[in-house]
Amino acid sequence: MAHHSANEIPSRLLMWQRVREYAVPPSMIETATARRAVGDWAGACAAARVDVDLDLHAVRARHGTDLVTRLRADLRRLAPDLLRWHMPRVAPDGRLRPGLTICLARYRSSGATPVQLVVRTPPAWADAGQRMSLALWEGSWTGAPGRHPHPHPDRRFRLDLHRHLWDAGLSGELARRCDAGEGPWAVAGWAAEAESLLRAEGLPRGAFTVRLGARRHAVLELVAPDESHAPTLRPLHEAVTPQDVAALPVLPEVAARVLPDLELLRAGLVRAERLHPLVASALEASGSVTVPGPAPGPDPRDPHRVRCRGEVHRIALRDGVLTAIDHDPAQLRREELLVALGGPALPCLRAIDAVHRNPEALPAVRERLGHGDVAGALAVVEGLLGPGAILRDGPLREALESAAARRIDHGLFRSGLAGAGAVGEETAPDVRHAGHRPRLDRRTPPALRSKRSSRFRPRTGLTC
Repeated sequence: MAHHSANEIPSRLLMWQRVREYAVPPSMIETATARRAVGDWAGACAAARVDVDLDLHAVRARHGTDLVTRLRADLRRLAPDLLRWHMPRVAPDGRLRPGLTICLARYRSSGATPVQLVVRTPPAWADAGQRMSLALWEGSWTGAPGRHPHPHPDRRFRLDLHRHLWDAGLSGELARRCDAGEGPWAVAGWAAEAESLLRAEGLPRGAFTVRLGARRHAVLELVAPDESHAPTLRPLHEAVTPQDVAALPVLPEVAARVLPDLELLRAGLVRAERLHPLVASALEASGSVTVPGPAPGPDPRDPHRVRCRGEVHRIALRDGVLTAIDHDPAQLRREELLVALGGPALPCLRAIDAVHRNPEALPAVRERLGHGDVAGALAVVEGLLGPGAILRDGPLREALESAAARRIDHGLFRSGLAGAGAVGEETAPDVRHAGHRPRLDRRTPPALRSKRSSRFRPRTGLTC
């Protein structure tokens, strides 16, 4: 693996490196894959933290058996963990881009607007747990749970033209469609992707836009000498107004940029075996990467070592708790009593206390909590402290309590209620940063007020 200094690596790649490490844990991939393999698409969605806002019986009643048959076939092919892997994310923390509605598939119907299978992300104030939801878009707001800020499918973020990013049966197409450029922009593939885009819009040729930044767009035209030649691009020579630019088809973000996984591999920031299995197998089949066997992990029982009273002592898990194993239990009880009376603590006890309050693994715990992997965060904590440990006041406990408390906001969003202090999705407070909790006021729902005013204990074997 290549070595880089932190100053040489673009911040965008550092973000994606953290995303690939924490956002879609192996346990999620394994469980979702096992459920999908036996045809349990709903169970796969549950494993990938995807809520299902679909009623197939109601869809059949409104649109007929043919549409619901196609919809059910797509749901069985859906790999929700792969979809989460490729979802748009925002800097600097790499969490899901909030407030999005993304089209996964379109179905012809009797209405003027095609029925669309969509995936939605909650607004920023309700993104605790990093959950997503599946629903149908039928041309108008269908009353799915919560007040979504942008219920209409986004033109820039669409995956109906890139089914290989969520359809397990088409994931092998990934290498062919992603390796078309150097750096972040996949310019070499724009012509082919634009042809697919315009064809989906019912246009044989024409102009389209590529978003290059917050206020920067490239306006290009798809042309070809005749139908037997491959299409090519050229800048649009005619002057266009901003209104005309806004009305042009937009090249999807996943088509405009190079696959982040390829950028990470080229930069040596991720090993191929750390990729999603479907992504790794597609790249390996194309010869882009070689996937070695898994590297041996560290021994979870490897003890910490502390210099105590002129000797090197060991601290390790024993009987479910972190213990200074080179001290006699009776001596430890006497020393703990001495500390309770205000005396100095043994270096071993100081080290154990520091691990309980502010361990070195706290950044990894916070990353997992930020990406919704509560089980993974608790596994790290239990691996450090043991399942029988008692959480002490400090940054670790605060991180766990804050993450658990923020999940209330997502529950309120799913139930259709505004969050604490929120008067709508546009003015709801942004609680994405760890440690921030909305202030209680007269607009706070009574149920939330009672929960916030009581002492909170995280749902874990680690007791307070």
